[in-house]
Amino acid sequence: MNTTVQPIGIFDSGAGGLSVLKELVKLLPKESFIYFADSANCPYGQKNQSEIIKLSNAIVQFLIGNNVKLIVVACNTATAAAIDFLRERYSIPFIGMEPAIKPASLNTKTKSIGVLATAGTFKGRLYAETSKKYASNIKICYKVGEGLVELVENGHPDSPEAVKLLHKYVDPMLACKIDHLVLGCTHYPFLINAIKQIAPPNLTIIDPAPAVAKQTKKILEERGLINKNIPASINFYSSGKTDVIKNIINLFEVVPNGIPMKFADNITL
Repeated sequence: MNTTVQPIGIFDSGAGGLSVLKELVKLLPKESFIYFADSANCPYGQKNQSEIIKLSNAIVQFLIGNNVKLIVVACNTATAAAIDFLRERYSIPFIGMEPAIKPASLNTKTKSIGVLATAGTFKGRLYAETSKKYASNIKICYKVGEGLVELVENGHPDSPEAVKLLHKYVDPMLACKIDHLVLGCTHYPFLINAIKQIAPPNLTIIDPAPAVAKQTKKILEERGLINKNIPASINFYSSGKTDVIKNIINLFEVVPNGIPMKFADNITL
C-alpha cells in the first residue's frame, strides 16, 4: 500500500479539534483526513485519566482500522491524559497539543501570562514540564474554563452567554496584568471573537493550532509521508451527532469549498 495517500487521523472530545483541522487543511491542502468527535462523551475536562485513556484508545483503534498514517490528538485533555500511553502502545506517529506557554513566556512584557484550559490539562505532565522550563520567572494566572466547551458544542460561541461566562475567567487574569492569554483547549479558539469583546486590544491571544499543524507537516516530511496526489477528502465521524460539527464548519469556514466531505453519526466503538 502507498502510505503517502493514506489519510491523517484526528480526534477530539467533540468539535474543538476543528480549530486544529482548519490549520492542518490550510497547511496540507493535498492531505485527506478522518476526523472523529467523541460527542457522546464530551466534555473530557472533568473525567479521570483512566477513563480518558480508555476512550482515546478506542478512538485510535477505530482510526487505525481506517488506515490512517498519523494521528493528531486534537484535544488538550486527551493529550495530557493519554498520549504517553498511546505512543507506548502503537507505532503510528502521534502529534499532541502542547500548552503554548513557551511563546507567551518568551514574549511577555508584563511578566504575567494567562492560561485558560480544562482541569485535565492542568493536571498533565506537559503543562507541568512546560511551565517549569519556560515560566519559572513568569507569573501564570490560570483559570479552568468550566462551561465553555459546552457553549461551543451547543453552537453558541459568540453568544451573550459566552461573553458573560468569559468575563468570569478573563477579568481576574486581566487584573493580574497579563499581556498574553494562552488558549489551552482546542474548543477555545472558537471563542476568540467573544474574548476580544472583553479584552484590551494589546492582549495577545495564543492559539496553539498553527504550531500543531507545522509539527504535523514536519513529521510527515521526515517520514516521507507527504501526499502529493489530489484530490483530498475529509470524513467526519461522531459517537453522537455531527450537527455541531457541520455548524462550526460553516460558521468558521473550517473546510475550503471544493473538498468533498462525508458525515457519519452514532459510531459505536
